[in-house]
Amino acid sequence: MPRYRFRDVRRIGPVQVGTFTDRHGREAHATACTAPGCDWSAEYLSAAAAELAAQSHRCNAR
Repeated sequence: MPRYRFRDVRRIGPVQVGTFTDRHGREAHATACTAPGCDWSAEYLSAAAAELAAQSHRCNAR
């Protein structure tokens, strides 16, 4: 069983942004690049920060 259940998942280019509840009960936002070979991901406490990171992400995947 997965630890986090994502809701409100959206895609910005190759990056997906999802909202979840972290282990402290706070709402958090995770970003992950879905391009092959790119292992970039990050977590943020605000949706604006997550969306800005998704928009400004540039892959170096080979």
